[in-house]
Amino acid sequence: MQKANWSSPEIEFTIVGLSDYPQLVTTFFVLVLLMYLVILLGNGVLILVTVLDSRLHTPMYFFLGNLSILDICYTTSSVPLILDNFLRPQKTISFSACAVQMALSFAMAGTECLLLSIMAFDRYVAICSPLRYHVIMREATYTSMAANSWGIGCAASVVVTSLTIRLPFCGDNVINHFTCEILAVLNLACADIAINVISIEVTNVIFLVIPVLFISVSYVFIIATILKIPSAEGKKKAFSTCSAHLTVVVIFYGTILFMYAKPKSKDSLGEEKQD
Repeated sequence: MQKANWSSPEIEFTIVGLSDYPQLVTTFFVLVLLMYLVILLGNGVLILVTVLDSRLHTPMYFFLGNLSILDICYTTSSVPLILDNFLRPQKTISFSACAVQMALSFAMAGTECLLLSIMAFDRYVAICSPLRYHVIMREATYTSMAANSWGIGCAASVVVTSLTIRLPFCGDNVINHFTCEILAVLNLACADIAINVISIEVTNVIFLVIPVLFISVSYVFIIATILKIPSAEGKKKAFSTCSAHLTVVVIFYGTILFMYAKPKSKDSLGEEKQD
């Protein structure tokens, strides 16, 4: 088989998805569509309320608004493709569209990791140093924190995606996933992916290890401070301000760790495949 280059216009990937369960396509289409609409509506309402209600112009709601935008962008980068594949007999996607999807999903996921760690810092300051909260978490400070998170996430995405699209692809190019998930795409490359694996491991440290450690240390201090509060009502109120953030952290990082913590390495496949 002739080795194909990513720049070749005829290159396409086949996304497996739920191809093995045709009898469930209609059911999953409806479920995924409803989930997508709920995500759009819920996050859209949160963004609108946060913007319109001046009482919510605080660092925490500003970060929640950013998370809502990320959730909308992240799901929009993949769910429409999933829905389209449910309806089409040919489950194919061009490599350029696949690359765009990889870049967007990776950027959004990386940015969310950093934002969650910043939100942990916000909770730490609010509970452990309440008298200095408005001095530390000024508007210029928390907006620059969010902007830097977006910038780092997008920059890392450009690097990882650029390294991926330079690889040669050959064979059937079947992605055993619902979307153009970057590890699934890397496993189709006909060349050594050692550099790609290293780049993903570096991003794992930036977006997983460091933020998780930062969040963990922050909550050690937060819990220690809360336990010193004399009244049970005060403890409950302090814990309640962190519950939503902790829930998002557990769900989000649990999913990311499962998907990206151990990138699959493979031997060099640089030798040209033959029919």
